[in-house]
Amino acid sequence: MDLKGRDFLTLKDFSADEIQYMVDVAAYFKKKKKAGEPHDICRGKNVALIFEKTSTRTRCSFEVAARDLGMGATYLDPKSSQIGKKESTADTARVLCSMFDGIEYRGFAQSNVEELAKYSKVPVWNGLTNEYHPTQMLADLLTIEEVFGSCKGLKLAYMGDARYNMANSLMILCSKMGMHFAAGAPKEYFPDPELVKTCEGYCKESGGSILLTEDAFEAAKDADIIYTDVWVSMGEPDEVWEKRIKDLSPYKVRKELFEVAKKSAIFLHCLPAFHDLKTEIGKEMGEKYNFTELEVTDEVFEAPYSHVFQEAENRMHTIKAVMAVTLSEVKMD
Repeated sequence: MDLKGRDFLTLKDFSADEIQYMVDVAAYFKKKKKAGEPHDICRGKNVALIFEKTSTRTRCSFEVAARDLGMGATYLDPKSSQIGKKESTADTARVLCSMFDGIEYRGFAQSNVEELAKYSKVPVWNGLTNEYHPTQMLADLLTIEEVFGSCKGLKLAYMGDARYNMANSLMILCSKMGMHFAAGAPKEYFPDPELVKTCEGYCKESGGSILLTEDAFEAAKDADIIYTDVWVSMGEPDEVWEKRIKDLSPYKVRKELFEVAKKSAIFLHCLPAFHDLKTEIGKEMGEKYNFTELEVTDEVFEAPYSHVFQEAENRMHTIKAVMAVTLSEVKMD
């Protein structure tokens, strides 16, 4: 399958077969990595990593993956780039594509990464925007397939705020791959109706389905995967905490939800997670709003059915696959 030269901005741009191909390549690279076998098929290439939002998993994944592929990586943090400040996104794209073979962007509006791609002559990869998080989706899919063997027909229940990048992207992934997506959330936190309509179209082709409900237990019933994300994202003001906690507390992922899910159900979270108060923000907000756990209980987070750290590792393998297939020809043994 030839994806060389393609941008990676949202899974809406890819077919189910193309998504599966990237996950298969990731599994191949993971096997090579574990066996200590070199796979530096992109030797001599260089990539630029633009981070308007900081990250642990995304940055480390891109940097390690680039090195494994034989590439150099230049990290541009919020203070190291003039993008959007002294230089337009379009001009930044035209400068960077003359020096680099690929450009990663992690930031705010989806329109920013789309503008980079419009003016770039090299592939542009979305490391996260407010609307979509496609690299996380490939890591999730690889994890699901490692646990269950395949994803077709599985039910994924997302709990919490279903308006933004994670729920949007999971709904796209599930509808493309023939999975059943359920969101447990207050009605005002449901996904955009236009995106729901688009994904329902994908479901007609794949055999998947979409359920939006205000009942957390209805969403979790017979689920194979229960998924959640932080309730307050980077860049949002402190004032939103109180309302989110009040609105979303019924959707906290707790043991009781797994009692209505399938016995083989697993827990996933894109991380970081507020499952205890062992972070500066967690401690500060916990004391301010009187909580010890937020979107998921520590009991669930640390349970044997929690695969969050396997999922986190898979970010690197899947990001490696995205870069490799868009920059080079990948030949799997």
